[in-house]
Amino acid sequence: MRAALQNPARRFHRLMTTPELAADAKSWLAEAKARSIGELHVETLDRARLDALLPEGAVHQGLALQVEPLPPAFLEDVLAEVPPADAAGAAVVVVLDQVSDPQNVGAVLRSAAAFGARALVLPEHGTPPTTATLAKAASGALEQVPLVRVTNLARALDKLKEAGFWCVGLEESGETLLGDLDLTGRVALVLGAEGEGLRRLTRERCDFLARLPTRDPLASLNVSNAAAIALYEVARRRVS
Repeated sequence: MRAALQNPARRFHRLMTTPELAADAKSWLAEAKARSIGELHVETLDRARLDALLPEGAVHQGLALQVEPLPPAFLEDVLAEVPPADAAGAAVVVVLDQVSDPQNVGAVLRSAAAFGARALVLPEHGTPPTTATLAKAASGALEQVPLVRVTNLARALDKLKEAGFWCVGLEESGETLLGDLDLTGRVALVLGAEGEGLRRLTRERCDFLARLPTRDPLASLNVSNAAAIALYEVARRRVS
């Protein structure tokens, strides 16, 4: 919530809190008002009333912020902000192919923010909407990393390649270890749904198919765990 309040692209309606967290909410709102977010104020409610205002089954910790969705992010805009293709032009983008669990998408977004990814790209169809569940799993990263939804993932990979990105697909049966690749330039890490993996057209657009050094009998990782490890490997190369 604090990250959302600090995001100038957000538009707010209501900030609600239980009495126990009212002081924190007022402090965060004061920080945000320094950025001219408007006339938002803190509404203090008892837990039963706050529960009644939220969707059935919503999990909260005594705070709720009603906001407008973020403006859509576009791949062209992300690519335009990448530095020129020289030594300073290193960048990483994460691409998810039909990952349908909002908690997985949110967790990947969180890792993308932690390791400095430029964007998370996913297809419009077959992936979850940007719900409170996804935002909660992202732990504020939704406010920091553009979530780019594309109508055709294969064409999006083509655009990344045209912009100088090497597309690296992660598969358990990949030809080489991810750590053996040159990951110092522009890299798009492409991950598929757990079990199904990458679709054929997605796989064909990848320049490399790489694997993580896992071992049987549990060689397959949850997609969010695999993304975190891959992002760490890219980041490690750039600071070593």
